[in-house]
Amino acid sequence: MAKKDDRGREGEERAARYLEERGYRVWDRNWRCPQGEIDIVADDGRDLVMVEVKTRRTDRFGHPFSAVDRRKRERLWRLAHAWMRAHPGAARGRSVRIDLIGITGERPATAVLEHLEDLR
Repeated sequence: MAKKDDRGREGEERAARYLEERGYRVWDRNWRCPQGEIDIVADDGRDLVMVEVKTRRTDRFGHPFSAVDRRKRERLWRLAHAWMRAHPGAARGRSVRIDLIGITGERPATAVLEHLEDLR
């Protein structure tokens, strides 16, 4: 297994714990379909939240959020709709949003975590 993959998994674990500590309910992790993968699907008590997690050792090649360009945002929305089609009762009558969590630092467990809500 590549160290990059391990780092990404550790970052996603940290992000899920962070969300749960703030009262989110995590519904799904690493949900896959033919169009791709959603890192975390959660519920903040009001909205259904699709979370993209980006984990980096440093910001030398840019901030983790900079990896989510227009094309990636469009893909995340397509994936959100696919998840909702696969789980029709979960999203009924609820708003859906996309959040980003960026984790920057040598060790994901202690790195800087930033949460950007409602990516548009």
